[in-house]
Amino acid sequence: MDSNKRPDTMARITTQELANSFIEEQVAAVRAQVGDKKVLLALSGGVDSSVVAALLIKAIGKQLVCVHVNHGLMRKGESEQVIEVFRNQLDANLIYIDATDRFLDKLAGVAEPEKKRKIIGEEFVRVFEEESNKLEGISFLAQGTIYPDILESDGVKAHHNVGGLPEDVKFEGLVEPVKLLFKDEVRVVGKALGLPVEMVDRQPFPGPGLGVRCTGAITRDRLHALRESDAILREEFAKAGLDKEIWQFFTVVPDITSTGVKDGKRLDYWPVIIRAVNTVDAMHCSVPRIDWEILEKITNRILSEVAGVCRVCYDMSPKPIATIEWE
Repeated sequence: MDSNKRPDTMARITTQELANSFIEEQVAAVRAQVGDKKVLLALSGGVDSSVVAALLIKAIGKQLVCVHVNHGLMRKGESEQVIEVFRNQLDANLIYIDATDRFLDKLAGVAEPEKKRKIIGEEFVRVFEEESNKLEGISFLAQGTIYPDILESDGVKAHHNVGGLPEDVKFEGLVEPVKLLFKDEVRVVGKALGLPVEMVDRQPFPGPGLGVRCTGAITRDRLHALRESDAILREEFAKAGLDKEIWQFFTVVPDITSTGVKDGKRLDYWPVIIRAVNTVDAMHCSVPRIDWEILEKITNRILSEVAGVCRVCYDMSPKPIATIEWE
């Protein structure tokens, strides 16, 4: 049987009892696969990697080495939050690497989405290889691959967890304990593992980070506009309580300009697109209706606080036909 195919007999993990059973199975499987060797995990701080980290800590303890790479494509304040939660609160064996310049230099001038994903995926692996060379006994690479990643990588788009890995990766193998779970099931498992609610209910964040939301060739100034506009959106949605009602929301800054007027002068600035979706399994998504006053407040803040932006739009496209991310 294909190890990447979800068995028809696999029950949906909807309760803590089912989650506990799944955890026991995966703990045994990981111990059998890894033995007494060490595992390197890319810990982004998102739901998937956080749950994998907690599961592996339960299975192999200090054999797990967590690495958080700041590739310059994180949301505002995110790396600082990862360090606080995992190093200070969970006492994880966490290594922090600031590779912002390395990633952005590699991505300079690259506009094709799949090429960007490949570059980001390969650089992640290279960073881990370099880090593993500094450590003793690192044999496996752990990843937060989930089932939608596998399904979408079959003719839709490459994921850094699936199609983006270079063929010459120098690890004995991959450890992917949640690769047959949908996002909602990963959250149930995370809660059963005792992770903080604010971590388990955290919005999903793509492996390529803001790299797939700064569409086209990434520039530092447009990336800055994306990060700042996204922070405003998250702040205002939280104030309105929408962060508890909407599954995922973010901004996109495409590689186009739009005509605007400021102080009586014509200018060419970027548009900011607001994306918000509701879903259960990430395979089908609907677009929520947002109160006009909230959208108006967000628009006014973005236009007045974010440099280089002259227009704000709301993406009304469901999945399918549109994917959640723009790239």
